[in-house]
Amino acid sequence: MDRSRFVIGSAEAQEMVEELGLTLPQLLPALVDSAQSLARPPISKFPVGAVGLGSSGRIFIGVNLEFPGLPLHHSVHAEQFLVTNLSINAEPRLQYFAVSDPPCGHCRQFLQELRGAPDINILIISSQNENNNGNPKGDMANSKEFNPLSHYLPERFGPDDLLGKDVPLLLESHDNALSFSEFANGEITGKDLKYAALNAANMSHAPYSGCPSGVALVDVEGKVYKGSYMESAAYNPSLGPVQAAIVAYVANGGGGGYEKIVGAVLVEKADALIKQEHTARLLLQCISPNCELKVFHCISLKKKSKNPS
Repeated sequence: MDRSRFVIGSAEAQEMVEELGLTLPQLLPALVDSAQSLARPPISKFPVGAVGLGSSGRIFIGVNLEFPGLPLHHSVHAEQFLVTNLSINAEPRLQYFAVSDPPCGHCRQFLQELRGAPDINILIISSQNENNNGNPKGDMANSKEFNPLSHYLPERFGPDDLLGKDVPLLLESHDNALSFSEFANGEITGKDLKYAALNAANMSHAPYSGCPSGVALVDVEGKVYKGSYMESAAYNPSLGPVQAAIVAYVANGGGGGYEKIVGAVLVEKADALIKQEHTARLLLQCISPNCELKVFHCISLKKKSKNPS
């Protein structure tokens, strides 16, 4: 696997399994070492890699990100990165994933936002190594064991406890019907970035607060990276839009440092109960001090309902 790649196309994945004589799920653990090498954990020095298989047959990479100078809760867990990677690539379903170490409770809860979450099949590499008396990770084709997420979180709390059956879940299509009013706050500059952030806000999964938001980043080469706010039924595992945009930057920015991010736009509702501006400023100021953040407020064109999406 190319060290800087975070997505493997379905055709290439199929060629890999045919060459190795494996199934697609069996291929995942063989890629975890390479995934770990992409992690950015300068605080813990503990890289975590997750490799997932989507319903399209594509393979996705997730890694943990840590940010020195910020509280630990700003970190992005590998499983959150993995799900965000699926989201930014319009992958509708996560079926299997292999991960270097056991998912923490935070991640097991975050995964509940996916449709059919209890049936997602997970293989934990560190546990397999123990069960195989230290055999190399690459020799696990015939010994690996996937278990459903319900095995790791049997008594689940999630969307089914709070939402109606017709409310779209994470990775499903969202249209939050957000728009800029005629008198939107702020100057109308950097329109491409502004509307990229609006697009991300319209894709945001925020059914519990009804406060969708989105961030768009631009780097020194003019490339744009979008991130949508993603809520969890348990609140704390929610992933902010700036972290989601940073995932997009890491996955698609060629491995560059955060200092290459030079501009950012956040779009959120003016009257939102959940506001992202202060957190976004804090994080961006820490990782890229020269990055300019602009904030634009939007309005919702959607009629109010008991279960906003």
